[in-house]
Amino acid sequence: MSALQTLGGGSRCGWVLGPSLDKVIKNVAWRKHSHLVSACKSALDKLVSLSDDASDPASCSPLYGLSISDAEFLLQPIILALESGSPKVLEPALDCAFRLFSFGLIRGCEIKDSSSVIYRLIDSVCKCADLREEAVELAVLKVLLAAVRSPCIYIRGDCLIYIVKSCYNVYLGGRSGTNQICAKSVLAQMMVIVFTRVEENSMFVEFKNVSVSELLEFVDRNINEGSSIQFAQSFIQEVVEAKDCPMDLRSSYKPSQQNDDEVCVKSADDSTDSSGCSKIREDGFVLFKNLCKLSMKFSSLENPDDQILSRGKILSLELLNAIMNNAGPIWLTNERFLNLVKQYLCLSLLKNSALSVMTIFQLLCSIFGNLISKFRSGLKSEIGIFFPMLILRVLENVLQPSFLQKMTVLSLLEKISQDSHIIIDIFVNYDCDVEAPNIFERTVNGLLKTALGPPPGSVSSLSPAQDMTFRYESVKCLVRIIKSMGSWMDQQLKPGDLNQPALDDNDNSMENPTYAVDDLNSADHELHSDANSVSEAATLEQRRAYKLEIQKGVQLFNRKPSKGIEFLISTNKVGSSPEEVAYFLKNTSGLNESMIGDYFGERDEFPMKVMHAYVDSFNFEKMGFGEAIRFFLRGFRLPGEAQKIDRIMEKFAERYCKCNPSSFTSADTAYVLAYSVIMLNTDAHNSMVKEKMTKSDFIRNNRGIDDGKDLPEDYLGALYDHIVKNEIKMRDESCVPQSKQGNSLNKLLGLDGILNLVWKQTEEKPLGTNGYLIRNIQEQFKAKSSKSETVYYAIADPAILRFMVEVCWGPMLAAFSVTLDQSDDRDATSQCLQGFRHAVHITAVMGMQTQRDAFVTTMAKFTYLHCAADMKQKNVDAVKAIISVAIEDGNYLQEAWEHILTCLSRFEHLQLLGEGAPPDASFLSTSNSDSEEKATTPANYPSYKKKGTLQNPAVMAVVRGGSYDSTSVGVNAPGLVTPEQINNFISNLYLLDQIGNFELNHIFAHSQRLNSEAIVAFVKALCKVSMLELQSPTDPRVFSLTKIVEVAHYNMNRIRLVWSRIWSVLSEFFVAVGLSENLSVAIFVMDSLRQLAMKFLEREELANYNFQNEFLRPFAVVMQKSCSAEIRELIVRCISQMVLSRVSNIKSGWKSVFMVFTAAAADERKSIVLLAFETMEKIVREYFPYITETEALTFTDCVKCLITFTSSRFNSDVSLNAIAFLRFCAFKLADGGLVCNDKRMGDDPMVKDNALDGEACLDRDDHSYFWAPLLSGLSNLTSDPRPAIRKSALEVLFNILKDHGHLFSQPFWASVFNYAIFPIFRFSLDGKEPHKEDYSPTFGPSHDASIWDSGTSIVAAECLVDLFVHFFDLVRPQLHGVVSIFVGFMRSPSQGPSTAGVAALMRLAADLRSKLLEEEWQDIFHCLKVAVDSTWPGFINLLKTIDSIEVPDIALPSNEIEYSSGDGVTNYGLDDDHLQAVGYIISRMKVQIAAQLLIIQVVTDLYKMHQLSSVGITTILLEIYSAVSSHSHELNGQIMLMHKLEKICSIMEISHPPLVHFENESCKSYLNFLHEILTKNSSLSEERNVEAELVSVCKKVLQIYLDCSRPGNAFPEVINKPSTHCFLPLGSAKKEELAARTPSVLLVMQILGSQDRAFFRQYLSQLFPLFVDLVRSEHSSLEVQVVLSNIFRSCVGSIIVK
Repeated sequence: MSALQTLGGGSRCGWVLGPSLDKVIKNVAWRKHSHLVSACKSALDKLVSLSDDASDPASCSPLYGLSISDAEFLLQPIILALESGSPKVLEPALDCAFRLFSFGLIRGCEIKDSSSVIYRLIDSVCKCADLREEAVELAVLKVLLAAVRSPCIYIRGDCLIYIVKSCYNVYLGGRSGTNQICAKSVLAQMMVIVFTRVEENSMFVEFKNVSVSELLEFVDRNINEGSSIQFAQSFIQEVVEAKDCPMDLRSSYKPSQQNDDEVCVKSADDSTDSSGCSKIREDGFVLFKNLCKLSMKFSSLENPDDQILSRGKILSLELLNAIMNNAGPIWLTNERFLNLVKQYLCLSLLKNSALSVMTIFQLLCSIFGNLISKFRSGLKSEIGIFFPMLILRVLENVLQPSFLQKMTVLSLLEKISQDSHIIIDIFVNYDCDVEAPNIFERTVNGLLKTALGPPPGSVSSLSPAQDMTFRYESVKCLVRIIKSMGSWMDQQLKPGDLNQPALDDNDNSMENPTYAVDDLNSADHELHSDANSVSEAATLEQRRAYKLEIQKGVQLFNRKPSKGIEFLISTNKVGSSPEEVAYFLKNTSGLNESMIGDYFGERDEFPMKVMHAYVDSFNFEKMGFGEAIRFFLRGFRLPGEAQKIDRIMEKFAERYCKCNPSSFTSADTAYVLAYSVIMLNTDAHNSMVKEKMTKSDFIRNNRGIDDGKDLPEDYLGALYDHIVKNEIKMRDESCVPQSKQGNSLNKLLGLDGILNLVWKQTEEKPLGTNGYLIRNIQEQFKAKSSKSETVYYAIADPAILRFMVEVCWGPMLAAFSVTLDQSDDRDATSQCLQGFRHAVHITAVMGMQTQRDAFVTTMAKFTYLHCAADMKQKNVDAVKAIISVAIEDGNYLQEAWEHILTCLSRFEHLQLLGEGAPPDASFLSTSNSDSEEKATTPANYPSYKKKGTLQNPAVMAVVRGGSYDSTSVGVNAPGLVTPEQINNFISNLYLLDQIGNFELNHIFAHSQRLNSEAIVAFVKALCKVSMLELQSPTDPRVFSLTKIVEVAHYNMNRIRLVWSRIWSVLSEFFVAVGLSENLSVAIFVMDSLRQLAMKFLEREELANYNFQNEFLRPFAVVMQKSCSAEIRELIVRCISQMVLSRVSNIKSGWKSVFMVFTAAAADERKSIVLLAFETMEKIVREYFPYITETEALTFTDCVKCLITFTSSRFNSDVSLNAIAFLRFCAFKLADGGLVCNDKRMGDDPMVKDNALDGEACLDRDDHSYFWAPLLSGLSNLTSDPRPAIRKSALEVLFNILKDHGHLFSQPFWASVFNYAIFPIFRFSLDGKEPHKEDYSPTFGPSHDASIWDSGTSIVAAECLVDLFVHFFDLVRPQLHGVVSIFVGFMRSPSQGPSTAGVAALMRLAADLRSKLLEEEWQDIFHCLKVAVDSTWPGFINLLKTIDSIEVPDIALPSNEIEYSSGDGVTNYGLDDDHLQAVGYIISRMKVQIAAQLLIIQVVTDLYKMHQLSSVGITTILLEIYSAVSSHSHELNGQIMLMHKLEKICSIMEISHPPLVHFENESCKSYLNFLHEILTKNSSLSEERNVEAELVSVCKKVLQIYLDCSRPGNAFPEVINKPSTHCFLPLGSAKKEELAARTPSVLLVMQILGSQDRAFFRQYLSQLFPLFVDLVRSEHSSLEVQVVLSNIFRSCVGSIIVK
């Protein structure tokens, strides 16, 4: 037995207590602590007699193996020693307590209050720390941690809190940095132990030791005294592992531990409190809640800089962070613990988030990161609030950020981004949720802003080093995000059970107390996958689209409310009823309150209904008036316009009185009072109002408003006080002014109020006193958690990545590109290239073409292969990256292959230049002598890696560089190449040695592993790159051309369907090569194609296949595009040979054959045209049945080909024969000679369109599709400049229509007129003369403007009349168009077309007289009226042009002296150009006059011929006559213009325009028509009041005659004066005009003389003054006087006599 055992007796407790008590006795002052010495000696004596007695382990004795009384007796000396206050005594006592706890010798079922001796022991230990001795503090910490660690006792309740508080005090009051670190470590270790037991609900758990260095990550680095961290770590390890335990004691203790200890603490494990939660978890619950409360303590106003409180707060947050770091599934699965996090931890985050202390912010971010990583499924709403508050606010601050804050945020984002599940979940649950912020989108955009740095010209607080750090870290975060997205996509796309790994992780996490982030995430997903998993991305797509459209509608509403509501209703986001719109406006956040008010104030019907529905949705029952109006105005801002406010207040008053019937006498009272309240609110709270309204003013203003009575003054006074003291505000209105550039998305999602109230504060006590805000946010949490949108979604469909990429690809592209361009740091550029690779991988696999091509193109540009002299190592790395992309993602690159292959081509070019190989252009020379010369001089191409000379122009071009998109590098770049550029280029060639030929060729060899879609895309891109190489003007190359051959060889064994697609690409490439300027290459390619085609045509093709057409199409393309006559002739001969030798095998190939011959028909070489037509003639004559044997649609290709031959300018015989063949084709078509493919016909859209009538189409109508090109082609030929061709086409066209028109249905006839007949006469339908041109300085008509002569016009008009009359029943609807054509002919300046138009119209009317309806007659006359009206504006323009020409000495003569004659007249300064212009205008005037007179004549003839007398027709005729008469009178009324015309005509010696004749004839026709109606149709005359109109016209004619008969100075005013009796004689010009107008006057007299006495009695007062003036006037003929005397005698005289 050892000395220790002898000293303490034989019990295990004695082995520990004995030496410690002995040491206490030795160290204590006996006199001062005599009672302690006595107690120690008594205890030693007692120990000697004691031995272990474990027979009743359930008794839970304080000391193992001893009775309760013995245990209390032995522990009393230790307690006294701890209370002695002497450090020398405390040391052995504390060491003894530590050993007792560590070795499990102190035991107890439950240590909760002071009734237990163990509690007194712990209390004494805790009080020892008050001595502030460093050694004592460490010993106390050691004892307390050992006590909490011990599984043999259950410390809970107040005792546990007391221990934690004591450790707090050591940390806060300790003078040694090492002790503070140890205290913090002990606390953190206690948290780990306690909450690990909470997780397992057991005292016996395995837990991990805390890492002191990690614990000091944010705080207390400054108190690290050298090796304090290592000391603290060893300190924790020593306590936890209890290494000082003697081996014999440990061995003797362990066998009984499993039995006795479990029995002793069984009650602690199994017992539960009243709530059903075990005591272990209840203690954890209480401890966590207290820590949260400690973290929410704020400084008081009296002591704002309380450092102790601040450090305690920080320590609490650190401990909470440690708990969350080690948290397990219990926090998510147990509703009580989850609510604990929501109610206390989230509240702590909220309150502390406003503090500016950096340490607190770092801790908050760390805690928040744990919440996102582990508890996001249960804290969806909370995370949606805190993410913008903590992360995005700092991330989006680019100009003035805190460096440490932003680095903390970037570090957190990088950690989050490494977990793919977090990234996906954030997007799914927030960016796709209407009620949540776009966290993912804003995070990516914030990282982009950080990566780009402060905008140019802005002021930033960052140093350059800090800015570069931010940029690099943000790029790293973006790379982590895109990498995680790619990893998640690859995982989801793997075959097998995608959910199995998550399940395995979940199982492991339940067994292992150490929770990795991924494990807990998997468990998190598994917990919610059954109820809320989304199997496909369709639902998420709808949610995302719905959110975007809602946001778009809200933004549109905030700009223009009506448009926003219309958009939301049209997209079904809001119902169309006013109630639904009102509900949306009332409950949707993000709407501009002012815009809501403006919308309510609109006068339109729907907004008013919405406003009424909005007001009716409020319940003001039992509300005071002030309270009601305040409640009402919470949701919108009243508009500024008084009328709008009036309407809103009127409805409010009605609603209030309805809810409170006894409140006021009527709604008018409420209306007026509401207005007064609004005015009072503005007056009281507007700083611009200087003189405020007093209470008496307010009462006085509202006198008598209650139906003439006054409202109680007390009531009004209380209302006044209520408004003045408490301003009426909207619910979201903040006292802090919003920034104009504030985040609109925050407002849209309801976060603006929270962020403003939280972050606008500057003091350290922002939220501690603002209980209203806290309650408001908590209410938001509860409200959101109650909505269905708060359900947490987990998704496994990779399609969701499409929407994520759409959000992030632009920012990532910008960030990677800018960083890669501006930075030469290897790490930064490597990160960017990784980002590019991951981005290409995702976009390629997901099939997002635009995004994929953008990333690949940017990578290709950064290779700098297009400007090799500027290359750096990062550009070589870009080449490596792009090769990796080609190999890894080749199946998905599609069009992006072009950029990759372009880089490979340029890379190979640089390699060849470095090796000194001759350029490929030497092999493509068309001259053999040049080739031989180049072949004999290989020394001109040295290896530039070894020799720095510049001897090759190609090298100069490469060194000079160019743009990425240029087909040839350095071609157009000016300037010389400097030696420095040459040296850079040579050094860069050595850089390129990092990439060998194997990597280059591996891509092409790897093509055989590409799938069927990818190989086609690969070949397309390779062909395109090869074309660019071959077409280079300075350095054509064959690299890609040779690779095409290799690729074809590698992929020759693919199935025929795939190989056919590859061949279609290759054939197009060979066509392009056939168009090469190198004639030898082109001829070779075409001959190779001919041989291939001949072999292919040996195989018979089945119907409905298109292989032949694909094979022969290259010939047609080259024929159409080749500039070489030799190539075109070769193609014609090849096709002719194939047709004549393989005509029976040609099926779908006919289309390409006709395409070749169509191109040949338009060729510029006569030999090619004749050669092609020779074959075409043989095909039509001998092989026509083969053309439509399998496909009738080839008939249209044949027709188009023949039409092209008709336009041949080399030989008229070819054109005429082609027209004849067209007639032959029409005969075949009408005869049913086409073997139609019913299926193709049924699917053709044109055939469907032609079946306009609802009847079943006959077989003959099935061919309507084939008639269209034939007829329209002939129609176009009618405008051919060659008369013979024109006439032949016209006759053939109308003959075909006349011969086969009976086969056409009425709808088809309508289409024939539209595309075949009306275009022939388009100049007439357009209302333009066929040769009218804008006159140039020559002012002569263009001779090329019209190709129709009179003969053609006559033939065309006759043919049209014949056709129309013949098929009138079918073409009756086209009457208007046909008449318009003939009227257009009448307006022609040529005699032939005019005559033809008149004859055609008269014949049409004569032949169809009995068939035309009255409406059709009206239509005919209406067309004539339109012609009259449309002619007049042109006439006016001509007059304006005449008026603008200056002619000297033109003035109104003062007398009738003749100013000029034709003799001896000069040009008066008019040059030849003006004379020609005037001559052209005068001729046009004559044409216009003739056209109007011709229309009058036609109208008169038609009327007389058919005796039409209906009211409608008569009305139109009267309008025509009246219009022409008015036009003529208006012309003659312009005196100055008439004199100018006379002068000009005299100068030019041409006849004057017949203006007087025009007026006479128009008036004559008008008078005769009126007279005839008056005499023959009295009823119509009365209905139209013809009599009055006749008198008006007669008066006008007589007045014009009188004006003409007066002398120049004899104005009416002068004549009426009785003193004036002198008249000057008329001049010759006046006499001529008077003579010209005499017939009109005679006609008027005759018409008037034929009227009865009643007529004269009615109108004599109007006519008599004119008759008197006629008596006094001079006349050119005595007939006027004779007729006038007869009127006086027979008509006027009889009335006067009677």
